[in-house]
Amino acid sequence: MAGIRPARPSASLRSFFSYKVFASALFTLLFLAALSAFLSSPSPPSRYSPTSALRGRFLASDPLRARVDLIYRQAADHSFLVTAYAAYARRLKLDSSRQLRVFEGLTDSLSDLSLRLEGTVFDDEDALRAIEKEAKDRVKFARQLVAESKEAFDTQIKIQKLRDTIFAVREQLHRAKKLGALAGSIAAGSTPKSLHCLAMRLMEERIAHPETYRHAAAAAPADPELYHYAIFSDNVIAVSVVVNSAIKNAREPWKHVFHVLTDPMYLAAMQVWFVRRPPTGGAKVEVRSVAEFRFLNASYSPVVRMLEGGRRDLSVLHYLRFYLPQMFPKLRRIVLLEDDVVVQKDLAGLWSVDLDGMVNGAVETCFGGFKRYNRYLNFSNPLVQNRFSSRACAWAYGVNVFDLDAWRREKCTEQFHEYQILNEDGTLWDQASVLPAGLATFYTTTKPLDKTWHVLGLGYNPSISLDEIQNAAVVHFDGNMKPWLDVALNQYKHLWTKYVDSEMDFLQLCNFGL
Repeated sequence: MAGIRPARPSASLRSFFSYKVFASALFTLLFLAALSAFLSSPSPPSRYSPTSALRGRFLASDPLRARVDLIYRQAADHSFLVTAYAAYARRLKLDSSRQLRVFEGLTDSLSDLSLRLEGTVFDDEDALRAIEKEAKDRVKFARQLVAESKEAFDTQIKIQKLRDTIFAVREQLHRAKKLGALAGSIAAGSTPKSLHCLAMRLMEERIAHPETYRHAAAAAPADPELYHYAIFSDNVIAVSVVVNSAIKNAREPWKHVFHVLTDPMYLAAMQVWFVRRPPTGGAKVEVRSVAEFRFLNASYSPVVRMLEGGRRDLSVLHYLRFYLPQMFPKLRRIVLLEDDVVVQKDLAGLWSVDLDGMVNGAVETCFGGFKRYNRYLNFSNPLVQNRFSSRACAWAYGVNVFDLDAWRREKCTEQFHEYQILNEDGTLWDQASVLPAGLATFYTTTKPLDKTWHVLGLGYNPSISLDEIQNAAVVHFDGNMKPWLDVALNQYKHLWTKYVDSEMDFLQLCNFGL
């Protein structure tokens, strides 16, 4: 046995390693097959993609899925576009137009098409081709409709923007007018330094020389055959111009009697003026205070009651015109003159005007649709609607002839009290002006006068014709540009200044710019 080599285990080892390689290859193939099967399986739909739900429902191949995605996106995009144009149509207030109905119908059809794409399984080419044709037709129609409407909608949008701009400008103009009216009313209602100075100088004169003015309060004759005028004012120089202009243009000045009613604060100043500068030609001037009329108390007058209750937007002096029969019980007729008028002709003819049994003779101010009752009274109130006509012609204070006998017969003061009580809260008319109360009180008892008796507008209208002014018996500086203010219209101011008594020494002391 010597010399024999032992056998090597190479054959068994080779068989073992061959089996191991085979097993590894087999497991590798199985893993790759499982991985391939996993990767080739359809993925679950994404919760965020609008078309992922479609992909999960298809049994067809990828090319069909791509076509459906394209159809869906086109339908959705054009649906949003048509919806936007429909929104523009609503904004432009085209709700009743044919365009809006077409847009809304097309939006509904495109939305319905999108829902059908989401809810239908397409497993062949023919089913997809039918809905694809329908989608193309609707998208084509949507494009045509948008193309046709774009120019019109752009124009409508421009018009709407222009309207919005005009509205904004109108609002600014309205605010500017209100502010201008407020500034003007403050300027007109304030007392200029020169007027305040004049009143103080006259009162100082009264205090310094009481004996000289002891008989200043002498009563004027109450003869009904004379021509009587009532003037309510606390503006000394304005009253003097009214009286002076009326006397200088009167043929028989001795027949004219002026009853000046003023605030107690200005009584002394008014009396001193007419004592120092008495009327010429035999005319009479009587100056009285509001406080002298004892019947004006809270138990009788609603105006006084409101004032005592704290109202500050009312003035007894302005409302005295509604108590003329009580103030002048012996008179049958009287003419009311405002303190901002200038008399240019003899007023004696007013006493021969036939009022046909009416209470008030006044010049009407309406023309066309302007200055009628609907401008002054609140016709949204049922009481105003039932008692007045909105088309009734308004008239003006300034020169008014009152038949006091007819006034007493018609009980106009009682009528005024009734309306003033009803309007205590200001729902019938604006109480800042006394005219609406007059329009209501004398609604059916006013006789129109010839327009040449009374020409208005010199306090705000720069376009009044020269002929109209020259033919007027009385010109009225109604408005905020009063002739004694710096803001007066220069083309009319000389009509007033020529009747100012410039020889009065106190005017020079108070620097009146005449």
